[in-house]
Amino acid sequence: MVWQESMKLAKMSYELSEKLPKEERFALIDQLKRAVTSISLNIAEGSGVGSNKVFCSFLEIATRSLYETITIFKLIENLFGINCKKELTQCDLVSKILHGLLKSVRSKNS
Repeated sequence: MVWQESMKLAKMSYELSEKLPKEERFALIDQLKRAVTSISLNIAEGSGVGSNKVFCSFLEIATRSLYETITIFKLIENLFGINCKKELTQCDLVSKILHGLLKSVRSKNS
């Protein structure tokens, strides 16, 4: 479920990037796209490993990418006055599911 929700977040982010000034194309937009795609990519890659410990590492990377994505949305709101409420709400959902999964996988590792 976290992978599906992170994919929704990526789609929302790509749509939002269309609203940003073109001069941000090689700065904030590229950084947003890298950060948000990193979330689902790390979840997917981590789910394919056989070790819970390694899976946790990938989930931790996904979590850091999510925090980066949240920060970029906050920057977009502050710099360009673009409302990112629905994107940030989706980030909250992904965060809750991701943290729950990480907690579950960690407990299996103990």
